[in-house]
Amino acid sequence: GVGREDAEIMIIGEAPGANEDKQGEPFVGRGGKLLDDMLKMIGLDRSRLYITNSVKCRPPENRDPMNTEKDACHGYLARQLALMKPKIIVCLGRIAAQRMIRSDFSVTKEHGQFIEKNGILFMGPFPPAALLRGPQNKPNAFADFVALRDKIHEVCEHTYE
Repeated sequence: GVGREDAEIMIIGEAPGANEDKQGEPFVGRGGKLLDDMLKMIGLDRSRLYITNSVKCRPPENRDPMNTEKDACHGYLARQLALMKPKIIVCLGRIAAQRMIRSDFSVTKEHGQFIEKNGILFMGPFPPAALLRGPQNKPNAFADFVALRDKIHEVCEHTYE
C-alpha cells in the first residue's frame, strides 16, 4: 500500500493489475487515473489517504482471487487496519467489498451506502475498472464520492488539512 500512515480514509482494492504489479503501487493504471480524477472532484488526492489491496499479489491472468489467496493476505490487511485505525474504508470492487463489508455485498445495489462495523464506516462504490467498462455508471459513482466527501467532513479531523 501507499499513502499517509495516519490516514483517516483507507481505500482497499481487489488485487494488483498488470501496471500495479510492475510498479509495486496500487491503482496506477487507467483505473488509477480515473480514481485520482474522482478524488480530485471531491477535493482530495492520494497524499491524504492510504491505498492498498485486499489481495497483495496479482492472480494469474487477472482472474478473481481464490479463497486461499484472499485468506493468505487477510492477516496482512488486518494488521494494516489495526495499525492505521481508519475512520472510513472505501472498498473498490466486489472482492474487496465482500471480504470487508459482507459476503453478499452487491456493489450494484448498495453502492454509496455507509455500513458501520466495529466503529469503522465502510462503503462500496463502483470501482474505477468497472466504470471504464461501463461508463453509464459514472453519475452514480460521482454521487457516491460526493457522499464520501460529506461523510469525511462529518467524521474526520485531518483529511482536508
